[in-house]
Amino acid sequence: MSVLFAFLHHAAAFALVAALAAELVLLKDLSAAAARRLRAIDAIYGASAGVLLAVGLLRVFYFEKGASYYFQSAPFLAKLALFIAVGLASIYPTVTFRRWAKAAPEPGKVRALRGLIHAQLAGVVLILLCAALMARGVGFLG
Repeated sequence: MSVLFAFLHHAAAFALVAALAAELVLLKDLSAAAARRLRAIDAIYGASAGVLLAVGLLRVFYFEKGASYYFQSAPFLAKLALFIAVGLASIYPTVTFRRWAKAAPEPGKVRALRGLIHAQLAGVVLILLCAALMARGVGFLG
């Protein structure tokens, strides 16, 4: 069962990165059709983030080394904080994409949205670094 949850965790992470990359591409040459696709892709992004969080917490509490181990790991705590930060950074783009269902996209917002999505991708890269450190037992506080 642990292998299945590890697979689901990784699949959700890849889906999340793919959705962010697709959002960046669609924001490059924004059209009404691209704005509609952005809402759909952002829903995939949100769903993959939800699955990633749920499966990750299940792994921490039930399928791996246990919560007491993970909560004594500096890279795990950093990974969790980064995940929260990336999630918070996704609120503005999501709200903006949903507004575009009722009104035309505002060209002035595109640059800010692209910057936020780049920041989210940078956060994901740091999360991957934390995962690698965690897997090697680096930064264990206990």
